[in-house]
Order: sequence, then structure tokens, then C-alpha cells
Amino acid sequence: MKLAYFVYPHRGGTFTVFRHLRAGLAPLGIDVRWLGIGPAAHQAATHPDWQAESPNGMACGQPTDDEPAQARALLAAVTSGGYDGVFVNVHADPVQTNLARHLPASVLRVLIVHNITPGTYAAAAAIRDHVHGTVCVSPRIKADLIARHHFHRAAICTIGNAADLPAASPRGPRPGGSSLRILSLGRIEDQAKGVLWLPSILRRLPPDVRLTIAGDGPDLPRLEQRCAFLGERVRFTGAVPPAVVPALMAEHDILLAPSRFEGFMITAAEAMAAGCVPVVSRIHGVTDAVVDDGVTGLLFPVGDIEAASVAIRRLIDLPSFWLTLSRRGTTSARERFGVNRMAESYAALLHRLQLSRPGIAPPLPMQAWRLPSGLRPGLRTHLPIPLKNLIRGIRERARPSGRSMRKIEEREA
Repeated sequence: MKLAYFVYPHRGGTFTVFRHLRAGLAPLGIDVRWLGIGPAAHQAATHPDWQAESPNGMACGQPTDDEPAQARALLAAVTSGGYDGVFVNVHADPVQTNLARHLPASVLRVLIVHNITPGTYAAAAAIRDHVHGTVCVSPRIKADLIARHHFHRAAICTIGNAADLPAASPRGPRPGGSSLRILSLGRIEDQAKGVLWLPSILRRLPPDVRLTIAGDGPDLPRLEQRCAFLGERVRFTGAVPPAVVPALMAEHDILLAPSRFEGFMITAAEAMAAGCVPVVSRIHGVTDAVVDDGVTGLLFPVGDIEAASVAIRRLIDLPSFWLTLSRRGTTSARERFGVNRMAESYAALLHRLQLSRPGIAPPLPMQAWRLPSGLRPGLRTHLPIPLKNLIRGIRERARPSGRSMRKIEEREA
């Protein structure tokens, strides 16, 4: 079986999922290859950082193609490349997402929903009737799509992402008198990741606590400016390649992630695997489905910087508690977030869809190419960011926990 995964090489969660799917499904006889469009895909296809990925996929069409030309090039690659099906990463690219409505009826279509934003959900709903199955990376996404966007329970499932698991090496106690090492890793962008809260959290901690900020993004200059008063307590590394992430995690004691919203938070799973204790925002049905509060890490309410600092101080004051969380997290990550486990779940889904392919809407002709409303910017796009963040905070406080969602799923299984 040969499947296309609509993405291009980049440092982001959707491409990490591709790497893990390709590696995990290959031994099961399923060949997964990336297909990308647009200037960024063509640049990545020839970039030295991604040369190892060149044999595993291709950029389609030309860098200067407009949307209809991109769609035609992607469709040609699917039909001429002998692909039996495609993975569509909803909302990652509007053209790739919309192509699900135009693929030949013989092509299997699996939608993967990676985030909990209204824009992501609107895009998923726009192509809901043109896919054979939908994968949600966290329980929250599945619950929302069923309750609010009319997805059928029989056609939707939850498969958590995998993490890069380093060789087993249990963490030992922190040396007496050593300062705590905190890591922030990922895209430096405040609207989703809440990175501008980091200096306020660190300011509330003892002066010997150090913070490493690894990553790049649009809010890096603002964050550097806000961290200036902390001096040598903060170190910026810039973007880091995926290959060095496990070692970077192992060099730190705590992963601090004050995100406002996430779809899965793969960095928390990676931190657990390396024995680095995650202290992260409680995003109901997402981060509390990855981190078991007080067992494998600590959770704090979104935006509550005082609660975040209290959680970290608890780990400073109780080294034995930090060590317990570290070791439990390592065990949990290996049991729950291995590549093989994720791949087996996807393989079972694909096998089920092959045996009994659900009926879906007939494909639309390419002459009728048009982005539906769910794939075009809506009114919410124009809301001020502070108002969006306020709305998210109010909605988040009203959510049931991920643990409750897991219990509901277990009862329905």
C-alpha cells in the first residue's frame, strides 16, 4: 500500500508525524511519502538540512503556481504516482486540504486534525463529507468535532502522536547544590505558545534557576527584549534540529510550556521520555491527556504565572518528588508514545477502511475548484489577539478534563 502525506519538510509537528508514520508503517508493508506544494516546499526539497528527506517525497508543480495550478500538480502527482490513499493535514495548507474534495473516488482519504482552534475545526468540517476517516491527535479534538461539527462517531478516532524516544537512561537525583535547569522548546510565538509569560515566571523563581529558550519564531525579538533584565539567567539557542532534541531534553530538569492552545504538545511527551519533567498549561483534553498531573508532570491553569512558578518551586524544594516524576514520566512515555504503537493504530485504521470503505460525497470536478468558506479567512481572523486570548481563556475554564474524556472514550469502546 502506498500513501501520500500532504506536507513538506520543516521543523513542525505535522512533519514529525510524517517521519514517525513513515518509519513505523514501513515494516508493515505501507509506504508513506510526502507531497508538498508552493515555494516553501520547493525550497525545502533542495535545502541541505532536508537532503535526507528528498528520497521520501517531492515538491509538486512550480514555486510560482497559483492555487488552481498547485491543485492540478498535486492531483497529477497522486494519480500518476500510484498512490492508494492520502493523509490530509487539515488547515496546514488550504489547497492540500481542499484537494480532498476533488480526488478520484478510488483514492482513500484520511483526515488528521492536529489542533483545537476554531479555524482548524472549520476547515475539518468543510471537507468532512469527502474523507473516509478522521484521526484526532487528542481526545479534546474528537469530542469537539462530534459535539459541534457533526462528525459521525463511527468515522472518527483518536490516535496520539509518537515521540522520539532516546535510549533508556533513567535520570539520577540532581546533585546537591546544583541549580535547576529549565527548558522552553518550540516555536517562539506568543498567541499559541504564551512565550511572553516566560520572563514573568522565571522572575518569581530563585536567582540560581536558569532558563534555556530553544527555537525560533516571530516573537523572538520581543521575548529577547523582555528577558534582558534577567541577564545570564536566560540563554537563547536559536532553532535546533530534531536530532538533538532528546539530548537537549536530557540536559534539563524541567520543560516549561505555558501554551494557550495545543493539539497534542509533542514536546511534553519528548520531555517525559528524556526524564525532563513537564510543567505545562492544563489544556483540557490535550495536555492533561499527555501529562498525568502529579504523576508524570505538573499542570497549571492557562495564563496563571503564579501557579506555574509555585509548581516549579515545589520541584525545587522536593528533589525526591522531581525524581519520582522524572522516572514515572520516562516509563509512561515508553509505554504510550512509541512510534510502533502509533503506527499499529494507523495500520489498523487503514485495514478497517480498506475492508469496509464508508460512503462519502462524490468527488468534485477540478473545473469547479473553489475554496469553501471553512478554508477561507473568517470574521474571527480579524478579531484583536487580546480578545481572542480572552475568549480562549473563558472557554478553557469551562472544559472537562482530559482524564474525564478518556474515561468516556473507554466506556464507549
